[in-house]
Order: sequence, then C-alpha cells, then structure tokens
Amino acid sequence: MSPSAPPTATASTPRDRAAPRAGGAGALLVVGFVLMSLNTRVAFGQIGSLAPLAGFSPALVSLLGLLPPLCMGVFAPLAAVARRSGEERALCWAGAVLVVGDVLRMLGLPGLIAGTVVVGAATAVVNVLIPVLVRKRFPRGRVGTMMGVYALSMGVGSALVAALVVPVAQATGGWRPAVGLAVVPAVLAAVGMTPQLRHRPPRPAPAARTERGGLPRVARTAVAWSLTAFFGIQTLVFYTTLAWLPSILVQAGLGRSAAGSGQALLICGIAVGGFVAPVLAARRADQRPHILGTVLVCVAGLTGLLLAPGATSMVWVAVLGAGLGAGQALPGVLYAHRGSDHDQVAALSTMAQTCGFLLAATGPVLAAALHAATGSWTAPLAALVAALLVCAPAGMRAGHDPG
Repeated sequence: MSPSAPPTATASTPRDRAAPRAGGAGALLVVGFVLMSLNTRVAFGQIGSLAPLAGFSPALVSLLGLLPPLCMGVFAPLAAVARRSGEERALCWAGAVLVVGDVLRMLGLPGLIAGTVVVGAATAVVNVLIPVLVRKRFPRGRVGTMMGVYALSMGVGSALVAALVVPVAQATGGWRPAVGLAVVPAVLAAVGMTPQLRHRPPRPAPAARTERGGLPRVARTAVAWSLTAFFGIQTLVFYTTLAWLPSILVQAGLGRSAAGSGQALLICGIAVGGFVAPVLAARRADQRPHILGTVLVCVAGLTGLLLAPGATSMVWVAVLGAGLGAGQALPGVLYAHRGSDHDQVAALSTMAQTCGFLLAATGPVLAAALHAATGSWTAPLAALVAALLVCAPAGMRAGHDPG
C-alpha cells in the first residue's frame, strides 16, 4: 500500500477490534477523551487576556506566546517514544505532567516561564497521539465526529478559563490565582484518562510497522509536506492571534475588560469551527474544499479587523475564531484519511506538528517586531493575511488521495 493510500477498515483489522464496546469501557474512554481535550489549550489562552491587566511587558508576552508552539514542535517527536507503551498510557502520563506544569506556572514569573515549557512538552505528546487514539479506538465513521469533539472540548475549556482569568485576577489582586485556574482541567484530564491504563490492545508486528511507514519514509511524500505547510501556517496565525488579539482590540478602542471578552469570543469561535470542520470533512474522500473554505474564513476575519475595527470588531473576532478552529481541527481528519495505518498516522502527525509548530513559534515574535517598527497592528494583520494566501495552494495536496 502506498504511503498516501486512504485508510481502510475491515472486520479483521486491529482498528475494528480496538473500537470501544458499548457500555462502561466505551463510556470511560469517551469521558477521558473529552476531559483530556478540555485541557489541551487552557494554559495558552490565558496570557493574552491577562497581559493588559497584569502589566506584562511586550517582551514577556512575546516569550510566552513563542514558548507553546516552540515546545510543541521541539517535543512532538517524544510521542514516538511515549507510544511504545501504548497511546493510552502515554496520554495518562502526559496528563500528570500537565498538572505539574500548571502548578509551576503559579510560582512567579520564573515559574510561569518554566511551567509553560513543561505544559508545552506534555501538550506536544497529546497533540500527536490524539489522532492516533481516535483512528485506533473508534470506528472509521466516527473519526470526524471525535476529532470535532476534541476541537470543541478544547475550545470550550479554553473559553471558560479565558473568560474567568480577568475577573479572578481583579478579585484576587494578582495574576497567579488566575493562571492557577488551569490546574483544575489538568487534574480532571489526568484522572479521566487513568482507567485507560488497563487497556492492552494488540500491537501489529514490528515488520508490518516498518514496512508501512515511519517518519523518514513519510517525509519523502508530497502529502506530508503539504500537510505540514497547511498546519504550520494555520498554527502560526492561530498563536499569533491568541497572543496579541487583546492588545489589538485595546488599540482599536475597546476597554481591557472588553478585550478579554474578545479573547473568550475568539476561543468560542474556535470551538465551533473546530467541531464543524472535521465532522463535514470526514464525510468526503476529498477535503480540498474544506481546506480552501478554512483559509477564506480566516482571511475574512483578519480583513474585517484590518478594515473595520471598533464597533464591529467582535463580529470579525467570531469569524476569525471559526476559521482558526477549523484550521486546528481539520489536520486531524487529514492525518486519518491520508495515513494507511496507525503508525503512518502517527508519522504524519509527528512531522506536521514538529515542523508546523516550529514555524508557528515565529509568529508572535515577528508580529511584535512589526508592531514595534510601525506603531500599529496593521502590518502584522496584513502579514497574516499574506501567509494565509500561501497556505491555500500549499495545502491542497493534503486534501485528496492521488488518482
């Protein structure tokens, strides 16, 4: 089978044998999956809302915006080592590390930086393994739905915490208790995945895994580079927006509280777009229309912020959020559809996220540099639009199988 062949599911495949049975075991899997998903981006959506209130310097905001994608890129290959004990065990351990990182982030500015690195490393493993877990443990017909649930849960958890951080910081007089809100979903994620430690799925033979694809083999395919380009540019726009949107809204004339609400609205849009896009895309063999639609929605939101700031800003924030959510969730469907087995899905996910997150890490820093040079957010927003115009054609190959 070629590296870009579509996934198949027959009665004899390990994937079908591993699909969750009805009853308690299946319910526990879904609960753990949702709790892990709720936690996945919580810590990274806090700083933008807190920055104007806490008085964080632009340099600190840039650093804290750079660290999550940088760490998720650098540590994504750890997932290949972690999954040797099984995806379920690896996700359990990642949940425990997330708790440690979120506690560290409450311990002053050095702790905030160190804890963000720890959280980024754990999240890197989660990001790579979630599509593999979905491909392995759920029937093919549910892949789109479960990736949508992943993105929706991720957005809901982030939106709830983003909406609470400013009131909590104002009520307590400091940013540490507000940052500490992330500990709650991290603990829930670790506890929720614990029952999966009992899962012992059959593993394919080593020879089969070597034949069907590892990272070096996948890296020689056009589909892998197309996926990497689409994911990388989408993620660059995502993290740049997440880091700087409140500051953009404040400069457009909104108050600090309203800017924090704008961050929560963005994440709500991310949740909606993240749920709808994979559900629709998984129903078709060709995802090119969904790739193009995702890019166009993002461009519309950014263009609205550029040309019509002020009273209508929140409309464009919601539109942008929907596009960004689709751009974060759609790759999960693409990994599953373009990969021929679990190992190739893992290789595609690892490559796209390693290279993509490293590319994305440059976004918040370059946006800050452009803002410092021009004194306005116009140039950074225009640069993001230009990057998206490259994203559409670069991502087309990832949307279909050859032939």
